[in-house]
Amino acid sequence: MAAVTSIKLDDELKGRVQNLAAARRRTSHWIMREAIEQYVAREEKHEALRQDTVKAWEEFQATGLRATADEVEKWLSSWGSENELPTPVCHE
Repeated sequence: MAAVTSIKLDDELKGRVQNLAAARRRTSHWIMREAIEQYVAREEKHEALRQDTVKAWEEFQATGLRATADEVEKWLSSWGSENELPTPVCHE
């Protein structure tokens, strides 16, 4: 069973949601739920990337291992070619 949650919108935003709902032939509830779902999915991806970045930074600080920008750029530039390069090896 879905939990009931209320949200307070100012009149201007409420009108915009209602206008969009009418144009899309959806309910205002559907528009708001879709918007929240997309926002949460986007923010979850953003948070996962942030956590991966922090983890990578901490690993670099602990080991000093890295690949240079030039090494990564050469590798990425080779993607899809006959001479695709292997992933760069991290080094000090």
